[in-house]
Amino acid sequence: MTRLYLARHGETVDNERQIMQGQTQGELNINGRVQALQLSHQFADEPLDAIIASDLHRSIQTARILAEPHHMAVVTTPLLRERDWGGFTGRYIPDLKGEAWPDDIESLAQLKERARRFLDWLRASYPDQQVLAVGHGIINKAIQAVYFNKEMSEIERMKNAEVRILDI
Repeated sequence: MTRLYLARHGETVDNERQIMQGQTQGELNINGRVQALQLSHQFADEPLDAIIASDLHRSIQTARILAEPHHMAVVTTPLLRERDWGGFTGRYIPDLKGEAWPDDIESLAQLKERARRFLDWLRASYPDQQVLAVGHGIINKAIQAVYFNKEMSEIERMKNAEVRILDI
């Protein structure tokens, strides 16, 4: 059994500004770096076999901070990328309320299929290991929905730098 510590990246400049980031690179703000550092202290003595991150900058930044005490490299994968928000990307979130969704948003079915592929890849690549993976709010929700066989709406939103444990 592989133990997955599923983390969300630290707070970003765009989180703070309520901007829909989607698959943009993003940048941790000061608070996000502090959150990642606090999380790295929590995991400093945890025996980890791998640290994985989405290939988006905000997750890589978080994962590198988490990897420092372990002297480990960060493995990246596009499977952990945030949901593609299409035409909503870069927009102020409160302004989106009531707007019709553009056709170019990644569907929940596509997102959950990507989450399934991530879990399958993780099981195959890291059997019986302890892995810390840094993703994003919505893809992490999809991973948990697939794991627990629930609807995404049934999964509680993850805060920045929050971790949930899944034994897969």
